[in-house]
Amino acid sequence: MRIISVDRAAILIEDGWTVSTAGFTESGHAEAVSGAIEQRFLATGRPRDLTLLYAAGQGDRISKGTGRYGHKGLVRRIIGSHWGAAPRLGALAVANEIEAHNWPQGVIAQLYRAIAGGKPGVITAIGLHTFVDPRYEGGRLNSRTTESLIELIPLAGREWLFYPSLPIDCAIIRGTTADERGNITMEHEAFHQDVLPLAQAAHNSGGIVIVQVKRLAKAGTLNPNLVKVPGILVDYVVVCENAEDHWMTYREQHNPAYCGEEREPEHAFKPLPLDVRKVIQRRAFFELQKLASPIANLGVGIPAGVGQIAREEGHTDFTLTLESGPIGGIPAQDRFFGAATNPEAIIDQAAQFDFYDGGGLDISFLGLAELDAQGNINVSRFGDKVAGIGGFVNISQTAKNLVFMGTMTAKGLEVKISDGRLSIVREGAVKKIVPKVEQLSFNGPYVAALDINVVYVTERAVFRLVNGRLTVTEIAPGVDLLRDVLDQCATPIAVAADLQRMGSRIFFDGPMRVAPRTETEK
Repeated sequence: MRIISVDRAAILIEDGWTVSTAGFTESGHAEAVSGAIEQRFLATGRPRDLTLLYAAGQGDRISKGTGRYGHKGLVRRIIGSHWGAAPRLGALAVANEIEAHNWPQGVIAQLYRAIAGGKPGVITAIGLHTFVDPRYEGGRLNSRTTESLIELIPLAGREWLFYPSLPIDCAIIRGTTADERGNITMEHEAFHQDVLPLAQAAHNSGGIVIVQVKRLAKAGTLNPNLVKVPGILVDYVVVCENAEDHWMTYREQHNPAYCGEEREPEHAFKPLPLDVRKVIQRRAFFELQKLASPIANLGVGIPAGVGQIAREEGHTDFTLTLESGPIGGIPAQDRFFGAATNPEAIIDQAAQFDFYDGGGLDISFLGLAELDAQGNINVSRFGDKVAGIGGFVNISQTAKNLVFMGTMTAKGLEVKISDGRLSIVREGAVKKIVPKVEQLSFNGPYVAALDINVVYVTERAVFRLVNGRLTVTEIAPGVDLLRDVLDQCATPIAVAADLQRMGSRIFFDGPMRVAPRTETEK
């Protein structure tokens, strides 16, 4: 192991290499190293034609994280899950400047282990009958990407998707402390990401491993149980000189409640304001409350607030998890998504997806961006905006219960919530229920055939698939069925014969006072 400057690390990257980076949304990316690679390219035109491979999306939704690689000529091909955190990458894909592949996050996390183990790739059912399936788009994002790398294969009487391994020339990861032998600990990180399998994959591919850390320690002083990457895998260590390039998140220098150093006290949690997001979160919470001691997953955005609603109601009979690795605690929201306050455990991302893929989740709460009359959902592509699929496919094809959450219209929606009622002040300009989704992120009929219970929750109505057709089953008090629901759908939908009213307590400020489940109910 050698300790080198960040500029020296950038010079190590050669033209045409496959480079893989670790991180999750706004946490854990080796910002100093990626920044130096970007600056070298802008100054010299090198390195060129890289393949960038990453599992979770990484960036500040502007220019940081994997956005550092978003320059024409710097990358030739990208294989990644979530693209929204680094819009520069999506812009290259839309402009047809690169080959662009969008694969499920969990598959890529598991692919690192396959590469490390010398295996041909990952065989899984994840992605079948979505745009990832080669019978549809094969995960390709533009016309320049002529070949789908994913194969449909028969095995043991079933259909599977095969995602191939590829050698990694350089892994760029981040830790907290490195000792003189290159052993890496992560005590100040919000989660472990994929650092160990990624380092193993690069090492066993004959590549190099570069680690950005905050500090150095003497050999033999680190607790071996805290070492996440052994020094035998580490080639170069960069001690970050600019402290801001090694904050825990892009907006928090350090949050001890994320990494278990401290516990945030109960009184530190403040109730969420009663707005359209909270109405959706409250109605979704009742799906959680129906289950006995469920293990749940929360997606980014509106779904991430379900845990806070449960806390406000004093409901504790559940365990929340995040695909980044935290188990227990309350997931951080919005830009801090991926971290959790007061987690009980933090495991590797690939291990979390093993649990998810095998059916370990009792329920998951996910975003709803575009929905059609067959119950299909798009969360990954909207015209020139490439959001990417992230872990959505892994979770939505395996959890026992799914709750999709979002407003019914977008762009300008205003609502009034008072006295147990909801009224539409101004309708959104964009209808989310459409004749056909732009990209097939979730195949409603296919998932329904897997015996997964699916519900779609908006601020004014609840929908379910009934006999293969999207059907409104509940409407909010104060909402007119024809004007506010059916007329706001760009395609015909069905209405349940026993149409119900959403509970009025959802639309009052203050606690809903949901009674805890009795032992008999459990």
